[in-house]
Amino acid sequence: MVDLVLPGLLGLEKSFRENIRNPIEKEGNQAQLTLLSQRLRPFMLRRTKAEVASDLPAKTEITRTVALDGAQRELYETLRLAMHEKVRETLKNRGIAQSSIIVLDALLKLRQACCDPALVKLPSARNVKTSAKRTLLLEMLTELLAEGRRVLIFSQFTEMLNLIEVDLKREKMRYTRLDGSTKDRKSPVEQFQSGTLSIMLISLKAGGAGLNLTAADTVIHYDPWWNPAVENQATDRAHRIGQDKPVFVYKLVCQDTVEDRIVAMQAQKAELAQAILSGGSSKTLQWDEAAIAHLFGG
Repeated sequence: MVDLVLPGLLGLEKSFRENIRNPIEKEGNQAQLTLLSQRLRPFMLRRTKAEVASDLPAKTEITRTVALDGAQRELYETLRLAMHEKVRETLKNRGIAQSSIIVLDALLKLRQACCDPALVKLPSARNVKTSAKRTLLLEMLTELLAEGRRVLIFSQFTEMLNLIEVDLKREKMRYTRLDGSTKDRKSPVEQFQSGTLSIMLISLKAGGAGLNLTAADTVIHYDPWWNPAVENQATDRAHRIGQDKPVFVYKLVCQDTVEDRIVAMQAQKAELAQAILSGGSSKTLQWDEAAIAHLFGG
């Protein structure tokens, strides 16, 4: 983005990667981080939401952890071991630069196993009928609706939204939905905003921006994503100008899985972004073979 607006400011891509990006992300080089921040600061006007909308009600973020057990845990561990071995072999033969597709596909399968085994398109997953996180979500919704809360549920997987719909219909919980296939975006928004329906299912990609959903006082992120800014944008559909109630944001995370490791990486990425914008310091953010091994629990 910087190169598009100010060509040449950060030099050639190869030089930037070798002299600035890698030293910051892989070595925690504070001198290069300070240099990058100083170079960008004259061209950046940054006003935080707290400065622009100081009268917004409080936003409380809560991580709800859930433990995988039984058949779902067995499936996850089987996948983890098989995928980690595949990734190690690929890294050995191709190197990290040529292995990204294999790594991301392996991580995707682990993330799907955390969400619901039904998402995993492998024979070994067909007989696993339980999902700890899906059970937790239904328990939470029962309590939240009894308290009169209005809830947004975000997931990156539209198929996961399909599965949640099955639960909502069975429990006779009325809802609306918005995803990439929704042609009439206005109707579900109006249904939710008017109070006709208390639950809205939203795909992260389709609903991460451009929506005003201030009728919501509760946001649930069903599955964590690498980039915390994307999740924050989704949360801001409810926590924005016009909101007059405190907003509670729940992140559902499976313990001792790739999900809690993603959350840890989110924190590092957010800290790095904050350091670049403010000129402060940052801990090391790495995406190398050691970081990949950590994601797989190795």
